[in-house]
Parts: sequence; C-alpha cells; structure tokens
Amino acid sequence: MNIIFATASQLAQMIRDKEVSAVEVLSAYLEQIDKHNSKINAHREADLFEIATLDAEEAQKRAKQADEALARGKNWGALHGVPITVKDIIETAGLVTTAGYPRLKDHIPSEDATTVARMKAAGAIIFAKTNSPKLGGDYQTNNPLFGQTNNPWDFNRTVGGSSGGSAAAVAAGFSPLDLGSDIGGSIRLPSHYCGVYGFMPTDRRVSTAGHLPPLPGQSKYIRHMLRIGPLARCVEDLQLCFSLIAGADIKQPEIPPVPLDKPTEKKLSELRIAWTYGYDFLPISKDTRSCIQNFIKGLSDTGCYLEECNPTDLDWEEALANYSAFASYELFASTSVKDIVQGIQFTIKTEFLARTQTNFKSGTPLTRKGNLAFPPTMAKYKTILTERDRQIAQMDRFMDEWDAWICPVSITPAFPHCDTGKPIKVDGVKFPYLLACGGYTMPLNLIGSPVVVIPIGQSKEGLAIGVQIVGKRWQDLKLLAIANAITKVVAKFQHPLFSLT
Repeated sequence: MNIIFATASQLAQMIRDKEVSAVEVLSAYLEQIDKHNSKINAHREADLFEIATLDAEEAQKRAKQADEALARGKNWGALHGVPITVKDIIETAGLVTTAGYPRLKDHIPSEDATTVARMKAAGAIIFAKTNSPKLGGDYQTNNPLFGQTNNPWDFNRTVGGSSGGSAAAVAAGFSPLDLGSDIGGSIRLPSHYCGVYGFMPTDRRVSTAGHLPPLPGQSKYIRHMLRIGPLARCVEDLQLCFSLIAGADIKQPEIPPVPLDKPTEKKLSELRIAWTYGYDFLPISKDTRSCIQNFIKGLSDTGCYLEECNPTDLDWEEALANYSAFASYELFASTSVKDIVQGIQFTIKTEFLARTQTNFKSGTPLTRKGNLAFPPTMAKYKTILTERDRQIAQMDRFMDEWDAWICPVSITPAFPHCDTGKPIKVDGVKFPYLLACGGYTMPLNLIGSPVVVIPIGQSKEGLAIGVQIVGKRWQDLKLLAIANAITKVVAKFQHPLFSLT
C-alpha cells in the first residue's frame, strides 16, 4: 500500500499494528509535499510562502513520541500517530493561523479551536495548515499572503474555495484528512472539484469555536450556517472524524449534546432516495449530467427505490435570496469598514456582470431580497430569521418521505482560474459567478441540512465530478452510513482517487 494515498483509518490501523511507524508516515507526507507543493501550492511555508505553515520539526517530535508511547502499550486514541492538516482559518495553538488575511500574518493562537483540540486528543498530529482565500471569502483559493492554489487534476483550474487547500492536499497525497469549514459550499465545492470526500454536518452540530472570522478579540457574530467538517479519501474517515469532533462545547453553549448512537443499518434495497439533475434556471453541464445519470443507474441496480424530484414546497430561488440576505447579517459584521465596502462593491460588480454578460438580465436570485439586507435593522433580521424557519420546515417535511436526496454540487467541474466575480462559461453559456459556484450549495447552509459529497466520475477532460447526498437535520450518522453504503456498492461508477506522481 502506498502510504501517502492510504486513508486515515488505514494508517491508524497500520500504526497500531506496527506495520509502519508514525515517523515513517509523517516522513512520507513531508517528502510528497517537498516534491510537489510548488506546483499545487495547497500549503504555505513561512519562508517560501508556497506551502501551508509546515510544522515539520514539532510534528516529527510528536510522531516519535507516538511511536514510543505505542511501544509502552499506550494508545492515544483512534488516530494515534496519524498526521493530518487543518485549514488555515481554524486556530491551532502555537502554530500561525492567518485566514489568508494580511493583518493576521503573524497571528499565533494561544489555544486550539475546539475541533482541533478534539482531533489532538484522539492522537492526531497536526503538521500543516492548508491554504484558504482571504477570510474564507471566495469560491477560489487565492490570497495576498500565499497566492493561488491549483487543482491537482489540472494546474490551470481552480480547486474551489474556501477549503481549497484542504481538498487539494487530500487529493494530492499531502494529507489523509483535513479539517475544513463551510458557510456557502466551502467544503463541498472543493471536494467536488478535487475528487475527494467531504462532510458538512448539521448546522450547530459541531462547535465552530476557534474559527476565523471573527477576528481575534471580536465578539462572535457568525451564529448560523457556518460548519466545520472533514475532507478525506473515504466516507469511513468522515464518519470517524465526525464522531471525534461533534458534541456540546462549553465555548459555544448553543451546540447541543446530541447522542452519537449508531443508526439502524439498512440495506440499499430498503432505502428511499430522491434525486435531481437540478433546477431549470441553473442547468448543469452535459458532463455533470452524464455522470449523475450513470451514477443513478448504478444505484437503481441495487434495488434502492429512486425518484427524480426536488423538495416539494421549497422554492430554491427564494432560498438563494434568503441565504444572501441572511449572510449579510452573519458575515458583514465584518473586520473593518474597508472590508464592508469591498463586500458591497463585489456584490455590485458581480450583479452588473451577471446582468450584462449572462442570461440573468433582470438580476440573480441572490439580490432579490436586498431590501432585507441594506440598510440592516433588527426588524429585518427577525423577518429573515422567520423566512429561514419556514424553509427549514419545508425541507424537513420533504425529508420525512426520504432517506436522502441526491443533487449536484455545482453546475460544472473545476473551471479555469479567473478573476473573482467573472461569469463562468459552461457548455458555451456564461453563468453568474456566485450561482455557477454556489447555486446548489448555499441554500443547504441556510436550511441547516447535513451533506456528504462523494466523487462519482470524471468529465471528458478528466476533471472530477461529485454529488451532494443530503440528509435530514440531526441525522448525520444515518446520512454518513447511507453514503458509505452507496460508495461501496456503486464504486465502479466512481473514478479512482487522484494519484500525483
């Protein structure tokens, strides 16, 4: 087995069985990063600014301690000695965390984010931070400090954002497991573009304490929609990671102590699954449609009951409008007046380009409820919260009839690097930037649903394509079990995970 492309679960077992040492595993990843990172730039390094903050010396000490502990019969936990990475927007004690933001270029947290602390408690070794756009604010990964991250499948294309470095690192064999975050598709889009597995838990199922933004010293203003979750090389690793990081947190009292009881196992033939090619106003590419068609055919051969449909009462365009208005309250309690102004300028720019260069001549759904966002008031905030509650209930009622709902991640595989906000061309037609990237992900942040992304195939150009498998709120373990069963049965419709040579 090639160590660098093994799963985290496999590595943990191999280390426990002493088939390989933690030091050897870490050395293999460091060698892979040294050999290939300059092409991908999934990480950054303090001197070269090309690889994520690489804590090689401390990680090597920790790996040696892991081997010594195992020799004494002491097991640190489920990930004993396994090296992993963390998105450079999630705080790590003693290890610089910048969020790609120049004001934080020297920020060294005094304590770990809750999720990082829990991974360490399970024996994982944090050896690097993965690249992110500035403050996680883009669907491509590029920032003033560390530059652009390239897609391992095609260096001329994006990895997505904002967990772009996370997905690229897992795909390229730089890391077996990464902690990312998602407020509008930031785990799911990079997973789709890079051909890896990603999981966005139910809203407020996993603590986001220690996530940037807010900036150090600021009060917590992102109260909804933001999730921290894993990116990995298999669903089993998503399950393992979720079991370690989920649960109540004294630093974030709204996180409920939902039990991690195992769901009742079901055969695929016993499941009812809804699926869709998407919505008419946001058509997916021919290659994406072909991959989903083949995937559904393979799934139907298992005896699973499948029906092509969308959430019955849920207006997807309205959900996009509500997401955009709600995000203005969650995100624009921002870092500075300058950043707020830049955010408004970006909105105006992208909307202008959408109206002048795409078929959305009357504007996109994202600006349909702009009156609820600007100027912001408490009364408007209450209104948008009520709208969110209504659409959560609509989705919950739909999911009462189904075990899962399968839908696209994006309308296209990874697109060529471009200026942020520039319309994206799909099968010869230009689509607004934000809709092309996040049109199928943003509503699920608003609604709070858990989502697993799995790779299901490749485009004619050899680019990765995935789907979202959506579950009912709070039923994260059931969703993960369904996704795991699906990947095992219909594996022949998935492309092999990327292998950089």
